[in-house]
Formats: sequence, structure tokens, C-alpha cells
Amino acid sequence: MEMIRVIKSSDEEKIASLLNNRIDTQAEVAQRVASIMQEVREQGDKALCFFARRFDKASLEPTSLKVTPEEIEAAYQQVDPEILASLRLAKQRIENFHQKQLTRSWFQPDPEGSVLGQLITPLDRVGIYVPGGTASYPSSVLMNAIPAKVAGVTQIVMVTPPMNDGKINPYTLVAAAEAEVDDIYKVGGAQAVAALAYGTETIAPVDKITGPGNIYVTLAKRMVYGVVGIDMLAGPSEVLVVADGTAKPDCAAADMLSQAEHDPMASAILLTHDTALAEAVSMELERQLAELPRQEIARQSLSNHSAIILTESIDESLQWANRFAPEHLELLLNEPVKYLGKVKHAGAVFLGHYSPEPVGDYLAGPNHVLPTGGTARFYSPLNVDTFMKKTSVIGFSEESLQKLGPDIIRLAEVEGLQAHANAVKVRLGK
Repeated sequence: MEMIRVIKSSDEEKIASLLNNRIDTQAEVAQRVASIMQEVREQGDKALCFFARRFDKASLEPTSLKVTPEEIEAAYQQVDPEILASLRLAKQRIENFHQKQLTRSWFQPDPEGSVLGQLITPLDRVGIYVPGGTASYPSSVLMNAIPAKVAGVTQIVMVTPPMNDGKINPYTLVAAAEAEVDDIYKVGGAQAVAALAYGTETIAPVDKITGPGNIYVTLAKRMVYGVVGIDMLAGPSEVLVVADGTAKPDCAAADMLSQAEHDPMASAILLTHDTALAEAVSMELERQLAELPRQEIARQSLSNHSAIILTESIDESLQWANRFAPEHLELLLNEPVKYLGKVKHAGAVFLGHYSPEPVGDYLAGPNHVLPTGGTARFYSPLNVDTFMKKTSVIGFSEESLQKLGPDIIRLAEVEGLQAHANAVKVRLGK
């Protein structure tokens, strides 16, 4: 099997298979998730400790689920000062970007004395899910917690799987402390989502759950939607690179591998009308892959969910890009801004040869929690609005009701809702 498929844009059947491959309902996993969540609803903390032993190989008691101030203090003693400085720089840039997203309540009076408006208020309590266990993702802590803090959320609760010694990676803890997370719990997987949604003896329920996770976490979030809010249903990572002859093959290949190393299900697509570039990138992928610690994961991604697609032009490449609606869209073009107006669907767009996707993952400022699997057609990145809600305000004056009341009555009566009409009639003396 060739490592990565080279497809011509005219071969719509092969491209369609790439698009459809991203849709995976995992029905058999859903049953296991439902069982886990029911156990948490019935057994509370006892179930959380049981699943910590079963899935994380960590021995925990209900009293040790919550991270203590002493554990956070100890984490600060373990982290590299230079990495801490980088985390603080990232925090500053992420915070500055999200501050610009803040919107305020507004009210608009009219000449008749009525007032219409909108209250914009933060959520009371949110839960952020951060992947953990054998890995550490302090960047995900910042990306979830900072917009919530900027929005003014009263309480931010974080859940993350423990390591098999029952501890949380020190970089994850330090990131949470820097982002001013209020409470941290050593819980992961579907059981963590259930705890946040329904509550246990130790963990109080939240209003909304955000953050990416594995298929268990994603399906659990889907199941609790309606009991609590969620941000989105995240799938495997993906990058789509649109390139012309000015792109460097080693850069394009490195950017594709930056997503392929995430997950065997991850997707890395190159769209180009330059045949020489396509061939050079294919060779460069093989060369760089041999040097990666996670090469087996990346190889599966490249073999099964990735491709180099040869198009007729940049315009055609962008047409296909919009059909993919990728999580990350890189424009490795001579004049990327010239083509930005043709981008309709993408979680984040990276302009030019010096904006690789990892810039957005860590330090640029925009959020890296992005819609995947084509959902950029209707979802937005995680943002300050994710943690706020809008309430309509209506204050009619007597003059306004006299003026508009007859129209309200007519509309209510045509819908057969006489009591609605009467609520206006009694005020008009009819």
C-alpha cells in the first residue's frame, strides 16, 4: 500500500471517500458510554474511583479526587522555568485576543417610550475537559479556561484523567493555576462528563461542558446535551493545505505530519495544482516520517485518511477546501490574502509560508478548540460567546401597545390562540 494517495481532482469518488471517512458514529462504543454514565449517576464518587482504577490504573478515594493547593504548589516546583515563561506568554496572547470578542448588553428606546434590548451575561459554572493520563496538554487548559474567565464565568471546574500514580501532570496543573481555574478533579473519560452533567457527592453539576476528548468523551457530551450545554462534538484532528509552486516541500510535509501524529484517524490533505510540488511533498513525507517518535500513528493517518490531491488551479483547490470545511486550513500561497475572500468554511485559516498550524495551537492567540469533520460549515471555534448567554428584554409603553396591539391580536387569533389575544385585549379595553 502506498503511504499516501495521490488523487486527481477529477476523481470525485476517491475524494468523496475521504470526506465520508470522517463520519464515524461508533454505535458500539455508545452502549459502553451509556453504561458508564448510568453507573456514575447511580454510584457517584464510588463509580468515579472504580473507573479510575479500571481505565487509568490509578488508585483513588473520593477524598483524593479533588486536587489540593499543596499538589499545585508541588507542581510549580517541578516545571521548567523557561516552559513556565512560555505558558505565561501564551496566556497573555490568548487573553488579549479573546478580550476583543467581548460584547455588552444593549438597550434601544423608541419615541413611544418602549425599550427593547438584550442582556448578555456569563454562565455561572462551566466544566472544561482536558485530555491527560499519559499525555499533557497545558495548551488545552489555557484555550478552554481563558475565554471562560474573560467572559466572567463565576466558577470554572476542570476535569482531567490522572496518571497511574494518581497524580496530574505538573504542567497541566500549573497551566490551570495560571488560568485561574477554581477546582480541578482527577477524573477523565465519559465518567468525567457524567460527573459534570449530573453531579456526584464531590463534584457539583455545571451549566456547560467544553473541551475535546476521545470518542468516549465526545459521545458522552452528545448524550448529556440538553441537560447541560456543550461547545461542539470534536473528532480527529485535520489539516488541509492549499499550496502553489512557491511552497517549500519540507514545510508542507511538516505541516501535514503535525496533524497526522495526533491520531491514526487524523486527516492531512494537500491540494495543489503543481505536480512537481505534489511529488516532492510525497517524498518529503516519507523522509520526515522516519524521524518521528510517533511515526506509526502518523503512518496510519497518512495511509488511511490523508491524500495529495492534484487540481487544475488555486481556485479549484479552494472549492475543494470549502467542501472539506477543515479544522485547520493553510494557504501556502504567494499571495494568500488575495484568496482569503474565497474561503467559506474552515475552523481557522493560516496565511502564508510562516504561519504553520502549530502557531495557532500554542501561541498566536485565537482558540485552538475548533470544529472538525466538516462541522466548520455551521460551528465556530471556542470563543467568549461560548461561555455567555443572551436574554431578550422587552418593555412596551401603553402608547406602543395601543399602536401595535391590534396587529398582535390579529396574529394571535389567526393561530387560534385566543388567550394570547385576550392578554392584549384586556389592556386595550376591548
